[in-house]
Amino acid sequence: MQLTPDFGFAQVAAIAGYLRDLGVSHVYLSPVLQATPGSLHGYDVTDHSRIREEFGGATGFREMAQQLAAHDLGVVVDIVPNHMNTVNAQFWSVLKHGAASPYANWFDIDWSEGKVALPVLGDETDPYVDGDVLRYHEHAFPYPGHYQLVDWREGPGYRRFFDVSSLIGLRVEDPAVLFATHEVIFWLLDEGMVDGLRVDHPDGLADPRGYLDRLRARAGETWTVVEKILIGPERLPGDWACDGTTGYDVLNRVNGLFVDPAGKEPLVRLFTDLTGQPAEYRPVMARAKREVLDLFFGAEVARLAKAAGQDPDAVRELLAAMPVYRAYVVPGEPPPPESVEIVELAAEACSPAVLPLAREVLYGGAEAIVRFQQTCGPVMAKGVEDTALYRWFPLACLNEVGGEPDAFGVGVEEFHDYCAELRPYTMTTLSTHDTKRSEDVRARLSVLSEMPEEWAAAVASWSSEVSFDPCLDYLAWQNLMAAWPISVERFAEYLLKAAREAKTSISWINPDPSYERGLREFAAAAVRQPVGEFTEHIEPYAMSNSLGAKLVQLMMPGVPDVYQGNETTDFSLVDPDNRRPVTYPRKPESAWDAAKLLVTTQALRLRRRLGGAAPYLPLRAEGPAASHVIAFARGERPRAVAVATRLPVRLAATGWGTTSLTLPAGTWRDLLTGGLHTGRIPLAHLLGQYPVALLERHDL
Repeated sequence: MQLTPDFGFAQVAAIAGYLRDLGVSHVYLSPVLQATPGSLHGYDVTDHSRIREEFGGATGFREMAQQLAAHDLGVVVDIVPNHMNTVNAQFWSVLKHGAASPYANWFDIDWSEGKVALPVLGDETDPYVDGDVLRYHEHAFPYPGHYQLVDWREGPGYRRFFDVSSLIGLRVEDPAVLFATHEVIFWLLDEGMVDGLRVDHPDGLADPRGYLDRLRARAGETWTVVEKILIGPERLPGDWACDGTTGYDVLNRVNGLFVDPAGKEPLVRLFTDLTGQPAEYRPVMARAKREVLDLFFGAEVARLAKAAGQDPDAVRELLAAMPVYRAYVVPGEPPPPESVEIVELAAEACSPAVLPLAREVLYGGAEAIVRFQQTCGPVMAKGVEDTALYRWFPLACLNEVGGEPDAFGVGVEEFHDYCAELRPYTMTTLSTHDTKRSEDVRARLSVLSEMPEEWAAAVASWSSEVSFDPCLDYLAWQNLMAAWPISVERFAEYLLKAAREAKTSISWINPDPSYERGLREFAAAAVRQPVGEFTEHIEPYAMSNSLGAKLVQLMMPGVPDVYQGNETTDFSLVDPDNRRPVTYPRKPESAWDAAKLLVTTQALRLRRRLGGAAPYLPLRAEGPAASHVIAFARGERPRAVAVATRLPVRLAATGWGTTSLTLPAGTWRDLLTGGLHTGRIPLAHLLGQYPVALLERHDL
């Protein structure tokens, strides 16, 4: 649930009955501590000692927790140990008293002659003194103080969250800072009002492993997952004291099950023809990372170069070459072989001048090792998530957090192997507040991998009537079709964000009113094209993908997370579009809605009956269409079976034929249709009314 000033604790409590009936076990809340007034996300905490008053404060939280508990629902909260907003009492004290402040150790500051640089200046206006305060536009600072105001384009004199200078890095590696910033969270745990924790951005911390160790020592065996983005074969470090990730790694593999690898070549060709971009993704990614290093991270590069005693150019080269968000090296310990391999391979792709730097960030001083790791994540996030993914998009459903847009498709056996190694209590998800598009938008886009020629013809028809920017148009057509129906205003706002993130024509720091006006005109004209007819044409296949992905995610190993409202269809794009208010209870408005709500409810209820770490058993279909099904059993004996259709367009052309699935021994009741099944069953019969089946052993 995304808490906002208009949707606080009382509103969550009011839907407790609905959530219980849905099959939910816990309500997973966005950050609950006092944040910037009016904040719609809560990641900009201003006071760790208070529960956010706009949501109902401590009293409102307690009343909500009691109401949820009365409906057998627990609470999971999102915590933000890495950073807080710069407008807070502790940082004000540091600005006023400098290193003598009792809070000087709270923040990761790079002092320069006893002062910290604050990047706020943006025009010819002079700051002015107002009593004991120095004011500059909406900003206020103590007068006098231990700070220097600099141009807003310069980096600050402190570690920040990515490139956001209003979010200052916290030093939770200091136990005193950790406990001071977590006192309310620990109180909620001690009072039994919170049952689980979601840790935001652990890669920003100086010592993620040490932080999680201290958190576990204080919180006990509280279920804890971390927002760790894993790339490709990368796995969560085995020595982290947590239960798993927040699920982006799972999301990308579930998504891949419904993407046809055969669509890669024609879709890449279509993309390059329309955009003029390269056919290979990796050079685009590398260039984007180099660009954001020059645009945003000058201060971070300079600080790391100084710590490592190396040239800033070498620092930029190695950061741009790093393929993951962090290499896990702890000062004073031998670096793990996996980390050594990652850093050394990255260095080998660079000039010889980078090799000494690679040794320094693996085996050198503590500050160089830590600074390097803390900088890799922001460069990946800004260079890949917020730049390259908006430049290279042959099939936009692959352009997801932690995803690799040139990796088309995940095979059934590959997926089974992946599930076999998953931590039993890791989180699984399909949509979050940070995904680039919702799960049902991706379900529609996946269909394009099976019909690239038909899609290319449709795009050619629309483009002949409306065009604007070759670097943006093809992304626009994909998202317009997949989010249909969408208002001109929502579509235009999405395109403005996409263009600013791509940084090919405009950016957040380099606007162009003429371009932005033209983009809005393009959005209005594009929405008038018969795009909805194509969407309607692929709807049966998209619905199949949507229900299949939902069932797989809810029934596979792990703790399934359902993002607000996604128990029915949701066709949202990137934030803030996906944080729009949700109306409860969800009421089906289409056959797709009704089916998705049924699948979600039955799967969640069954998961509660199954328990947590139920064994996972792959099931394999036999026959000519065997590759079109993903099936597995869960539980001892076992107790449940999930079956989902994949690649439905090609399946429709050939049919199931004699393809069948052998169920584990016993009688199985289909929770979606009420039918009873045993033994070897034709898939045409099992998957008749719905493209998925959810079976429970009947003799229970």
